[in-house]
Amino acid sequence: MIEYDNDERKEEVVRMTKVLIAYSSRGGNTERLAQAVEEGARGVEEVDVVLKRAADVTNDDLMEIDALIVGSPVYFGCMSSEVKEMFDRSVAIRGRLEGKIGAAFTTSGHPTGGKETTMLSILQAMLIHGMIVVGDPISSGGHYGVGTAGRPDSEILDAGKELGRRVCEIAKKLI
Repeated sequence: MIEYDNDERKEEVVRMTKVLIAYSSRGGNTERLAQAVEEGARGVEEVDVVLKRAADVTNDDLMEIDALIVGSPVYFGCMSSEVKEMFDRSVAIRGRLEGKIGAAFTTSGHPTGGKETTMLSILQAMLIHGMIVVGDPISSGGHYGVGTAGRPDSEILDAGKELGRRVCEIAKKLI
């Protein structure tokens, strides 16, 4: 409760930070990592988190959020067609995502299978929208986001949780 000069009491309205985690996954590895990112994001107070397949994300969803974390398996060193289609649809709202926070994560079938270029393709789409991108948490030693080859192990899942937490904390500071 906040006290006002006229002694009238009013409740403080807390604005929830809205975070969308969008992903595509066929074999389940990217989905597992998305769930870890979600777990980390949900650990931050005053944050409303939605986990959704990229194919189901609408432009209305994108306009309502404060932060977007996108995950994709590696396809020829780029994001999957489902994630690309989500960004292609978003051209209709170009300019309306400016200032929102963005981050990326990825999985591949090979240790050198294009994880960094895939994350860069996601971050590039975010930058075109004028979003503010967040890189990988320092703790996991990467650069552009969280990435792994094959099924995410406990270390990668922890890095995913940290990415989710970090994006939410930064979004709360900037909104």
